[in-house]
Parts: sequence; structure tokens; C-alpha cells
Amino acid sequence: MAIIIIAIGNILIGGLVGMTGVAGFLLPILYTAGLGYSTTEGLAFSFLAFIISGWLGSRHYQHEGLMDRRVAYLLSGGSFVGAIIGVRLNLLLPTSWVQFLLYLVVLLSGIAILIQQRHPPKPGVDHLNQPVLLVILGVVTGLICALSGAGGPVLVMPLLVLLGCEPHAAVGIALLNSVFISLPAAVGYLSQVQFMTTLPLLAMIIATHGIGVIVGSRIGPKIDGRLLKNGTAIFSIILGCIKLWP
Repeated sequence: MAIIIIAIGNILIGGLVGMTGVAGFLLPILYTAGLGYSTTEGLAFSFLAFIISGWLGSRHYQHEGLMDRRVAYLLSGGSFVGAIIGVRLNLLLPTSWVQFLLYLVVLLSGIAILIQQRHPPKPGVDHLNQPVLLVILGVVTGLICALSGAGGPVLVMPLLVLLGCEPHAAVGIALLNSVFISLPAAVGYLSQVQFMTTLPLLAMIIATHGIGVIVGSRIGPKIDGRLLKNGTAIFSIILGCIKLWP
């Protein structure tokens, strides 16, 4: 039964990521709160899926000419380092602290999505020509995402827009950035689980999440993305409040 839930969950969440660019942070919740996996296992499975969604999604945006490679690589270089630090911190901190941070990020992500929907950020002053700023931003977001299980785009995309990036290009950069966050995070967390015994499950996660992302990216333009984002945000806020309630 758990296998079926994981397959359906990855297809649905992968579809949401393909359609809206958000919702990846729901995967750790599915594994830990929904199916009872440990925090380390849930993060390992999730970051493996994020590699797939980030790679497939960023390829689409690059094909459409919506990718500033200079910005993407500077940001991603910082995120790679930040993700390594985040994984190490996760393994040192008590599980209760990590779970608290995870649900806090889910709650804040839901609130951020609602605010974004009602008050879309306007591109501000162009700070994208400041390499040091981009690297620092990458380190901070990579650390937070790797430590908490957030996919990346839900935090990185709005920050890029505020720095002056065109919104569609920001989504593409954030998706590529999520690959650089997820690679060290997935390796770090997978090294803490019984890899060989979970290999069939990992293969199924890759396949189903990939299917969801591909389908979602194709039907996304035909569906009201605003409605989907609002639904994801409301669900995240409710879940975060329930889990954080003492």
C-alpha cells in the first residue's frame, strides 16, 4: 500500500512542480508525516526526486531561451556549498529540531505563495551583476533547503525577482539551482540509509516523479496555475499549523 501511495504522491507532486514550480516541499511531508519514514529517509527520497524535477524543468526553460547561465551558475555554485553544510548540520541536530524547521518552512512557504499570488513582486533594481551577492544568496538558500527539505524554487524564485530577474527566467534559474542543492543533499542523506535495500523504491520514485513533471509541464499552460498555487499554499499552511501546534 505504501508503494502505491508513494507512486501516486510523486506523480501528483511532480505534476504540481511541473505546472506551478512549487509544491516540492510536500514530498518530505508525505514520507515522514504520511508514511512514517525517518526524517533522514524522507529527505533522501525527496532530494533524489528534486534532481529529476530540476533537471527536466530547467531543460524546458533553457530550450525556451529563459535561462541566464551566468546568474544560474554563480547562484548554483553557492548553493552547492550551502547544501553540503546543510546536510552536515542536519545529521548533527536532533530530529525534533529538523522536523520543526521542516514544518516551519512548509508554513512560511505557504504564506509566501499566498502573498506572491495577491501581491506579485515587481522587478526591482538590477542586483544580478553582483557576483558576490549571488554566491552568498546561493549559500544561504542552499543551506536552508538542504537542512529543511524545501525543494528550492519556492524560496529562490521570489528572491531572484526582487533582485531584478524576469519572473519566467527566475523560475528556470531556480529549477536548475535546485539540482545543485539536491545533488549533495541526496548523496549525503542516501549515505545514511540502507541504499541497496531501497534501490527498487528509489528507481520507482525517479520514474513516477519524472512522469509527473513531464505531464505537468505540458498541461500547465492549460490549467489555472493561480488556483493550483493557492490550493497548495492553503494545504501547506494548515499542515504546518497542525504539526507546529504544541
